[in-house]
Amino acid sequence: MCDNDGVSIDDAAQDPVLKSQSTTVLAPLTRRILDLLDSRDVPHRLLRHEAVLTSEQASRVRGTPLEAGAKALVCHADDRVVLIVVPADARLDNRAFRQQAGVKNVRMIDAERVQELVGAPVGAVPPFGSLFGLPTYADHEVVERETIAFNIGARDVSVTMAGPDYAALEQPTLGRFARRATE
Repeated sequence: MCDNDGVSIDDAAQDPVLKSQSTTVLAPLTRRILDLLDSRDVPHRLLRHEAVLTSEQASRVRGTPLEAGAKALVCHADDRVVLIVVPADARLDNRAFRQQAGVKNVRMIDAERVQELVGAPVGAVPPFGSLFGLPTYADHEVVERETIAFNIGARDVSVTMAGPDYAALEQPTLGRFARRATE
């Protein structure tokens, strides 16, 4: 399903042909994230796949469990814009987030504004608010997972990496604000 056969950026960096193929057709935001991961020596895999619109589709084409997905939500939290990362199989628990973040209101930002703020469509927002000057909040489940997966600026390009590596790199404010339908 992935047309790069699981080629990692580390592999691409060692092979000039792969390196040029893996970076020349990527969007600027995607390249920026890959450069960040490479510059910090963060192990990761780049996955190219068919464009996806849902977390379920992304999980299927990546070959990863749905709960490994790191869903990045751009939201208004009172007067601030923030990035909130929850597992892809869960929803944001607004009440829990408001209590833990000390805000009165939290709401999603419309798709057009998300594109303006981060340069990526809804569904392709990477979990790195720091790249956009946004405070990042992440649910503990995301950073504790052995492997997380997320789109990186486009709906047809993803990265997998270790949750603890993500936490060390991004340093999000941690909390427990994911809710599943059964809860």
